[in-house]
Amino acid sequence: MTFILSVDQGTSSTRAVVIDCSTGIIVAEHNVVLPNIFPKEGFVEILPQQILDTTYECIDTVVSTASSKGIPIGDIVGLGLTNQRETTVVWDAKTGKPLYNAIVWLDNRTNETVKKLVAATPSKTATHFQSIVGLPISPYFSAVKLRWLLDNVPEVAQEGVLFGTVDTWLIWNLTRNQEEGKDGVHATDVTNASRTMLMNLETLDWDDGMCEFFGVNKKMLPKICSSAEIYGHISHGKMVGKPIAGCLGDQQAALFGQHCFQRGEAKCTYGTGCFMLTNTGTDIVQSKHGLLTTVAYKIGSEPAVYALEGAVAIGGEVVRWLRDNLHIISSSSEVEQLSGTVDSSHDLYFVPAFSGLYAPYWDPTARGLIIGITAYSNSAHIARAALEAVCFQVCEILQSMDADSGIKLQCLRSDGGMTKNQQFLRMQADVLGIQVECRAESAEATAMGAGMAAAKALGVWKVEKLPGDVLTYNPDLGDKERSEKLARWKDAVQRSRGWVK
Repeated sequence: MTFILSVDQGTSSTRAVVIDCSTGIIVAEHNVVLPNIFPKEGFVEILPQQILDTTYECIDTVVSTASSKGIPIGDIVGLGLTNQRETTVVWDAKTGKPLYNAIVWLDNRTNETVKKLVAATPSKTATHFQSIVGLPISPYFSAVKLRWLLDNVPEVAQEGVLFGTVDTWLIWNLTRNQEEGKDGVHATDVTNASRTMLMNLETLDWDDGMCEFFGVNKKMLPKICSSAEIYGHISHGKMVGKPIAGCLGDQQAALFGQHCFQRGEAKCTYGTGCFMLTNTGTDIVQSKHGLLTTVAYKIGSEPAVYALEGAVAIGGEVVRWLRDNLHIISSSSEVEQLSGTVDSSHDLYFVPAFSGLYAPYWDPTARGLIIGITAYSNSAHIARAALEAVCFQVCEILQSMDADSGIKLQCLRSDGGMTKNQQFLRMQADVLGIQVECRAESAEATAMGAGMAAAKALGVWKVEKLPGDVLTYNPDLGDKERSEKLARWKDAVQRSRGWVK
C-alpha cells in the first residue's frame, strides 16, 4: 500500500494527515494550535519559528501514529503542503533567522501604505493593476506587507534577504541541511505566487513592472513552480529523504480536494475567514463585481487552471471572538447550542468588519457593528446573528460570482471547521437559496487537496471518487423573506463603512 503525508499549515493551527492513495481515506492525523500575536490595533502576527516547530511536530507525530497502526515509514512516499496564503515572512539567507514576525493575511497595519500606493498609480485607483495580477491594492496581499517591511524594518532592505509566503518558508527550512552546508530550496507554487500582487497571471512569472512599482528586488523572490512536482527532499526528521511533491495555497487546495475540476464548480471553505472559489477553467476571467482572479492549480506541465474568488476576512474568527472576547461561550462548539436556543436573531444584525471588509466591498474603513439591539436581545441572539453574518457575506460573494461567470450556481460544496455545525449549514442554504453540500470528511479538504497534488506528481494517486457520505442541506426560507433579510444585511453593512477616517 502507498500513502502520502499532507501538511496543512493554517492561521490558528498546523495539521498533518496521512492519506491512503488507493482509497483517499485519512488513516492518521495530528493537530497543534498555533497562537497569534496582536501587538497593536490592527496588527496580527505569528512567530515564524512556531510555524516551523509546529510543522516538524505534526510531521513526526503523525508518522509515529501511522506506524502504531502498522503503516511503515517506507510506505509514506512523499509530502504535500498547503498553507495560509498571503502571510509574509522575511529571513536572512545565510543564517535562516527571521527578520520580523510573520505578518498574517488578516493584518491591516498597511492602510496608510495602501493609500500611498494607490496615489502612485496612474489612475489613482486600487484596481489599476487588476488586469495583470487579478488583485486590487489592499492590505490583504503580500506585496503590500513586504513594502511595509521594507519601509519600517531596515534589515529587510539589505542584501541577502529572502521573502516568502508560509509555503516558501517551510520548503526552504525542510530542505535545508545546515550540517552539510546545503541551502534550502527557495520556491513557491503558482497559487501562492498569485496572491502576492507580483505574479503576472498570463506568464505565471514575476512581473518586472509590478516588482518595480512595489520596489521589490527580484533576487529576494522564490522560484515559481507548478502545484505538483518535486520541489526538493526533506533533510531531517522522520520523513528525511522523502520528496516534497505538492504545494497549493489553502483555498486552492480545498478546491482541488473537493474535486472541483470542471468549469463552474465551486466550493466554500469556512475557516478563520471564508473563501469561495469557482473554477473558470483555463480562462482568466476578470471580475467586474469585486471578486479576485487567481490561479486555481497547475499540475506539472499541464496548463494552469484559474478561478474567481470571493474572500471574507471574518468567518470562524467571529466564533473565536464570541469565545475569547465576549466570553459568551467557553468553546467554539457551544455556539451551535447557544444560537439554537432562539428561533431567529429578531432583526439583530452583526457585521464583523474587525479589519475592514473584503469581497465584494474591499473597504478598509469599515468596522464591526451590532445593530438592532433591544431590551429583548440576549447572548443567543448575538451568537445567531454572528453565524448569519457569515452566511450573508458568502451570499454576497455568490451573487457576484453568478454575475461575473455567467453561470448560476445550483449547489455549493462546503468544507472547513464551521461545517461541523449542521445548524449553520441549514442557515447557509436558507440565505443562499440553493443546495449546500458537505461530505462527511470534507473538513479535511484542504489537506486532501495538497496530498492529492503530491501523489499525482509521484504517480501514486488511484482515487477517482472521494470517500464518505454526502450531506445535503436544502433551503426552507421563502424567496420574499430571503430578499428582505439580505436587504437588511446590506443596510447594516453600509452603516459599518467609513468608520475609520
